[in-house]
Amino acid sequence: MAKTTFSGPVVSNNGFAVSGSGSVVQLAAADTTLTFNDHAGRIVEVNDADGVITLPSITSDTIGAKYTIYIGTASTSGKLKTDGTDKFVGSLTIVGTTTMAFVPGASNDVIDMNDGTKGGKVGSVVEFTALATAEYLVQGVSIGSGTVATPFADA
Repeated sequence: MAKTTFSGPVVSNNGFAVSGSGSVVQLAAADTTLTFNDHAGRIVEVNDADGVITLPSITSDTIGAKYTIYIGTASTSGKLKTDGTDKFVGSLTIVGTTTMAFVPGASNDVIDMNDGTKGGKVGSVVEFTALATAEYLVQGVSIGSGTVATPFADA
């Protein structure tokens, strides 16, 4: 189906349903930079234990875009990151022997996963929303083990 752009408000009295094979994008065995056209509004399933997933640079046209990452293969040394200019706000909860919510620091632009204290086990879900220029809202639950530690870091 072609991409359609509207410049005014769109009203649906019964909502929008996103479904079909294009609603889930599978990523396996390669570092990937996501794009607005191919990944926004979809579930991105990552099946790469050490994959680096880079979010697209935020532009005025992509504010509000949401990227949902589902960990389908344990992430032993994977990273979810921005282009380096965009930073994270929000929080990410890591569930292990202990459970804690972590808030990124002002310069944080990377989420490290290690299939343990920093999360990344199968079933983890992290959502990113382009909140403003240079600012991604991060939220979600990452499954880990042991005494959990912050997954946020600087590139």
